[in-house]
Amino acid sequence: MLKVNRDDDRPIWQQLLDQAIHNITTGKWPPGELLLPSRELAQLIGVSRSTIQIVYEELFSRGYTVTSRRGGTRVSEWTYATRPSEDAAPQGPDTPELPLLNAAIGHLHSWFGDKKNRTIEIDFSPHEPYLDKYFQKNWRQSFLQASTETDLDSWAYGDVYGFLPLREQIQRYLSLERGVHVSVDQILLTSGAQHSIDLIAQALLHEGETVSVEDPGFPAAWMAMKYRRMQVVPVPVDEYGLCVDRIHPQSKLVYVTPSHQCAVGVIMSEPRRQQLLHMASGQRFWIVEDDYDSEFRYRGDPLPTLFSQRPQNTLYMMSFSKMVAPGIRISAIVGPKEAIRQLARVHELTYRHLPIMEQLTLTHFIEHGHFMRHMRRVRNVYRRRHEAMTKAIITTGLNEHFTLSGVETGLHMLLEAKPSFDEEAVTNLAIEKGIRVYPLSKYCLESDRKGWVLGFAKVDESAIEEGIKRLTGMLL
Repeated sequence: MLKVNRDDDRPIWQQLLDQAIHNITTGKWPPGELLLPSRELAQLIGVSRSTIQIVYEELFSRGYTVTSRRGGTRVSEWTYATRPSEDAAPQGPDTPELPLLNAAIGHLHSWFGDKKNRTIEIDFSPHEPYLDKYFQKNWRQSFLQASTETDLDSWAYGDVYGFLPLREQIQRYLSLERGVHVSVDQILLTSGAQHSIDLIAQALLHEGETVSVEDPGFPAAWMAMKYRRMQVVPVPVDEYGLCVDRIHPQSKLVYVTPSHQCAVGVIMSEPRRQQLLHMASGQRFWIVEDDYDSEFRYRGDPLPTLFSQRPQNTLYMMSFSKMVAPGIRISAIVGPKEAIRQLARVHELTYRHLPIMEQLTLTHFIEHGHFMRHMRRVRNVYRRRHEAMTKAIITTGLNEHFTLSGVETGLHMLLEAKPSFDEEAVTNLAIEKGIRVYPLSKYCLESDRKGWVLGFAKVDESAIEEGIKRLTGMLL
């Protein structure tokens, strides 16, 4: 018999429904059993008939019962599994073993650094830009105004290429600041460099094809390609950038960071650039040019892009992660119209389009001048911190025992040791001393190069000086 608990906060009909379902699913009310008429059951329990009618309607709508005019309400004839004992753990499908994924994620975490370690006082992170209260104030202002001014149509399913006004702003920026002149349908917005690389792998390559990447290089790039079942071949990097003559002859794509090499920090020399462009044309492979932080150059203007010299072979990747903030998750791929169209088709199938609010806010942020003011402000901050880092390394004499490179552009530089150096021991000792440095080996596929990638964007000048001083005490 169903019972009502007057101390229970749940509605009476919900109490009775839960009891009825329990009776059916445990077999207490077997399949085919005839339930009492609603009027009779209501009298027995002491509730209104409408309450019982609600319970019976819910049982019927969920498939627990069947009804007919002459046959009344009966428990459905399908068999209910006996409820497992309290001690027996419910068993679902097995999660497949994905060793490639597990290894890649583990490497990514170790490369990115353990951000949960609360003992770190000075973090020379090469991954994160400088953010301040002015940025937060202006971004909040753009967010609120964009929210207010946006019409309802913007909240529907959007353009798979990305919000058109934002692509128009990016088109203008690329033309004025980077010498890249394209139409808006040559720009596809994505949610970050890894998303861009994954789309490229899906849309422009076949499983098992050969991809050449820098070694040392950007781990997320070659891990994403490996996960898409590409044959990833490492190509050495020297003081002139990617060793073009070492590119695998069967390569269908070459991933490169020519303006500021991702790990070593060197700038790809002009002869190497021309050699790569000529090879791409002759062998008809894609160049993926990741231009992630070239806007921050300390000697002269940003270098010309590979895309501007051979747009038919090149996919140009830009990101707002370093220019603005990683949290907004907006990047862009620029390339030939047909290639971008193919990428957009895959994007439409797998992702549909980016969230609209971040696109609206960034559009407003750029249109109203906040972006360029932000860039001018952080360039000054980075210039001071770059000078502080360089001066500290020279003053302490570290540059006399280790090779310093990557000082012309970007938000990090490399302090390189000999391959025999115990890089791991120093890295761990630094953490014990409250300093996080980023070992070069985490950027390597096969290379045995050692050293530390030192970022300065989020570290103020006094902390840079103190951190390098502590590091010197460990190294010398």
